[in-house]
Amino acid sequence: MSPLLVALPFALAAEPAVKVEKNVTYATAEQEKLQLDVARPAGDGPHPCVVLFHGGGWKFGHRRDVIGWAEYLAEKGFVAATASYRLAPKNKWPAQIEDAKTAVRFLRANAKQYGIDPARVGAMGWSAGGHLAALLGTTTKDAGFDGPLYPDQSSRVQCVVDFFGPADMTLFAESPGFDGMFKSILGATYRDKPEVYKKASPIEYVTKDAPPFLILHGTTDLIVPIIHSERLRDKLVKAGARAELITVKGGFHGSWTGEDNRSTTAATVDFLARELKRGK
Repeated sequence: MSPLLVALPFALAAEPAVKVEKNVTYATAEQEKLQLDVARPAGDGPHPCVVLFHGGGWKFGHRRDVIGWAEYLAEKGFVAATASYRLAPKNKWPAQIEDAKTAVRFLRANAKQYGIDPARVGAMGWSAGGHLAALLGTTTKDAGFDGPLYPDQSSRVQCVVDFFGPADMTLFAESPGFDGMFKSILGATYRDKPEVYKKASPIEYVTKDAPPFLILHGTTDLIVPIIHSERLRDKLVKAGARAELITVKGGFHGSWTGEDNRSTTAATVDFLARELKRGK
């Protein structure tokens, strides 16, 4: 997977009241500082929070790739934090999801400082980041992905926005070239250790207790085929959870623009407001 071009929200001019605090260290892992950039709306809050995860095949990308989205969400009344996580191949799976969970717990542990309502936290991501967001929505401590920091805080989220994230890692074993690529991420080929691919798949953890999901996917995505999102949506609904899949006709891997971008941006903000501001 190549580095991802993220379609930024259609309106990027943040209100002057939006404040961005950069380079907030939420953990240190193997001598690497893991950091957040936190965009905050006006007012003391407590505000709902959205944690954003960039794409890039778990190997590339940076939290600043999605800072435009964070500023836009802050303008809409959310505390929005873009999170770095350890990248492969230097850091093998499950380092990435452990970091994502630690970032959520850090924000809850420091909710008062950042004006966050710890009971209203959502996850949002693109491609590999969508995969992490989906795992945040589907996994519990039983999955074994929770690290040691902030153990008194939960890493569960109240909703998920998943932009074209891989949901069933076993599907890549059927695609020429992908199985070998994932060895550098997951540490093995599917043929050698199929259980590792299953354990890394959000679809394997779906239950009726999953939070609401909004999934967005282009119909002509050749990097992460739309079957990932279709199967995830179907399994969530069958389990009794709430899930909606918005498809972008002719959309490639994160490259849609114009009216498609405007409509998916609006749908995303509406979903987050509905799920995280309900009753407030």
